[in-house]
Amino acid sequence: MTKTAVVTAGTAGIGLETALGLAGAGFSVTVVGRNADRGDQAVGRINATYPARPARFLPADLGSLDQVRALADRIAAEHAVSGEPLTVLVNNVGAMFPERQTLDGIEASFVVNHLSPYLLTELLLPTLTAGAPSRIVNVTSSAVGLAKRAFDTVEPPGGYYGFHWYGRANLAYTLDLATRLEGTGVSVFAADPGGAATDMTNDTLTDPKIVSPALRLLWPLVRRKFERSTSGPASLAARPSIVAATDDTLAGQTGIVIGAQARPMAPLRAATDARVAQDVRRLSERHAPLTLTAT
Repeated sequence: MTKTAVVTAGTAGIGLETALGLAGAGFSVTVVGRNADRGDQAVGRINATYPARPARFLPADLGSLDQVRALADRIAAEHAVSGEPLTVLVNNVGAMFPERQTLDGIEASFVVNHLSPYLLTELLLPTLTAGAPSRIVNVTSSAVGLAKRAFDTVEPPGGYYGFHWYGRANLAYTLDLATRLEGTGVSVFAADPGGAATDMTNDTLTDPKIVSPALRLLWPLVRRKFERSTSGPASLAARPSIVAATDDTLAGQTGIVIGAQARPMAPLRAATDARVAQDVRRLSERHAPLTLTAT
């Protein structure tokens, strides 16, 4: 039976390397992104490297929850018609903003780093469950260690600093989802890519506004530290996602974090607090409801 995978933000960087790795493992890969030209180039590279399992591109701006809903509807409908299982979903999308921004009136980093993958995952759960055994891989970040203990609002307390807020709810949701889905045949993993030289890191590390005012005074030192940690190739940073999606030794397991060395590691304590998971779930349901109310 055909193994299929969806990789969001898969047109470049870690996402493209993840898609290549999955294609090499025998998956038919759907690459999702907002730029059609980059999508065509990515699919062309995958198909030239692994022609046996043709890849395809689906356009979607993952910063728009409406487009996420439309994407989920399309993928679910296609699998229902074809009868092929959806084997793997890799939520690779992520962003970091030096200045506070909003998308559809919601703080942008919360939309892109959490609400978008949350909504896509939840809407595709029936498809993933029907295709079990299947896997969900959420790409997280070590920056989740800076998350606050509880989330009463999507707005950061004490001011907005992009680095501190990056990926703050992702891991808590992933671990909570793994517990929810126990016994369904759907395994849930978090993948921490560590550091890699990508467009996002290259752009954001030039702006000291991504950290708090106290750290801005030391920004030259802080920046050099993170530049060293993000100097690795995207292909290496994609290894945790590929392992989480394909490693046979992980079959039947769930709720595991695959660290930057592509090995299981203990999750950060900040993301294991049941109160954090409850607050994240409540905020997610409020800002990205799974069922829209007719107006």
